Amino acid sequence: MELRHLRYFQAVAEELSFSKAAQRLRIAQPALSRAVQEIERELGVNLIDRNRRSARLTPAGVILLQEARVVLERLEESLRRVKRTAAGEEGELRLGYIGPPTEPFLGRLLHEYRRRFPLVSVHLEERTPERVWEMVAKGRLSVGLTRPVLTHEALGLKTIVLREEPLGVVVPANHPLAQRRALPWTALSREPLIVLARREGMGLHDAVLAGCRQAGFVPRFAHTPSLIGTVLSYVEAGAGIGVVTDSVAPASTLRFVALKPTATVPLVLAWQEQDDSPPVQRFRDLLLEWKKSGKLWGNSGRV
Repeated sequence: MELRHLRYFQAVAEELSFSKAAQRLRIAQPALSRAVQEIERELGVNLIDRNRRSARLTPAGVILLQEARVVLERLEESLRRVKRTAAGEEGELRLGYIGPPTEPFLGRLLHEYRRRFPLVSVHLEERTPERVWEMVAKGRLSVGLTRPVLTHEALGLKTIVLREEPLGVVVPANHPLAQRRALPWTALSREPLIVLARREGMGLHDAVLAGCRQAGFVPRFAHTPSLIGTVLSYVEAGAGIGVVTDSVAPASTLRFVALKPTATVPLVLAWQEQDDSPPVQRFRDLLLEWKKSGKLWGNSGRV
């Protein structure tokens, strides 16, 4: 049974007039009559009792009208969903991210994304940079906000650099270095350092090692915790100097001081080219729109 024949029957059943149904559908009345007759032959039942003055539904016709409405309404909704999905207005976005570098903007960004695309289901997973890459590569995440890792090129993912984040130190507000606007890397040679563990943040950890090596010394790590928040807690406790990116917002009792010469750690957006779904495309478009307008980081880069 063709769907258009079902639509023809629905029009006749609702109008109870072949001529009015033909006008409603803008087709010739003989074609409409033949379509209803074909349905009756296919089902082997009489659906409409006809005479010269009127038409009325048989009990079988009443049931078919009820079911036809359900089927056609479901079809219309399905087609609307297909169009919304193709436009990125419906579907699923599974986002993996690393916490502190995305904290200044991620909540605001997702709020705007949900405002624009309320029918897209958003699922969030906070993971280490390496884990984000792995989950995007395996298709368990749609997109990732993370840092490059040594294996990322081999995984074949597409990336966009959102920002090169400068490194600096975090010290207590009463520390002798807190009043400096910038520090040379050599100033760290005499200090116990607190740096994120390499297994949790390979890019940042290796950038610190490289900066110290270029300055001519081997760093002395007092602690290498798994969370940036723990790095800041150690600094507040007076256990040493923390080395972080400038996207990390320290507590009011701490001060951020830039390191010179500048060393940076990238924050990137990563996704699978072959799984570039419309919701991912719309998320990427919004992210780049905010980057261009300065809504991500503000004019100075720091939030």
